Amino acid sequence: MVGTQVPSDYNDKVDENLAEQKAIDDWLPITSSRNAKWWYSAFHNVTAMVGAGVLGLPYAMSELGWGPGVVIMVLSWIITLYTLWQMVEMHEMVPGKRFDRYHELGQHAFGEKLGLYIVVPQQLIVEVGVCIVYMVTGGKSLKKFHDIVCSECKNIKLSFFIMIFASVHFVLSHLPNFDSISGVSLAAAVMSLR
Repeated sequence: MVGTQVPSDYNDKVDENLAEQKAIDDWLPITSSRNAKWWYSAFHNVTAMVGAGVLGLPYAMSELGWGPGVVIMVLSWIITLYTLWQMVEMHEMVPGKRFDRYHELGQHAFGEKLGLYIVVPQQLIVEVGVCIVYMVTGGKSLKKFHDIVCSECKNIKLSFFIMIFASVHFVLSHLPNFDSISGVSLAAAVMSLR
């Protein structure tokens, strides 16, 4: 064997590792096929934006009044636009490397271990908190709908409605990517605009 030649079993192992990584990347939602249509993104964005923030807007405006309410709303829009611009710029700030996940960006900024220690707990707090808030809000909405539609029916505890709503969340959470829930996003976008 000459000094620059690589054993064939090494090449086979590298090819096997690359094939395994490709299979994982094809399965992961963020690295799977990127063939969604533009209107899917529109539905997902409308659904995301017309969430708790927009639903809480009338209450916030009634508490602040027109002047301060509009100022805070414009300030919020500017901050959102600025952070969006930062995220887009940081997504591919290192040539040849994409930061598709927050923890990858944290690891690049703060180091391998410290990046995880800083980013992951914050992500978990936000994700768990948002899930709890949406499950309770969804359960309350289901209970209110049940009470309006069937006022003579037996009273059901709020915790059961929260579990019903959580069960739907559980099923939807097992879908592999946003393409799989485009119908749900379309329905949510249409209902949000009515």
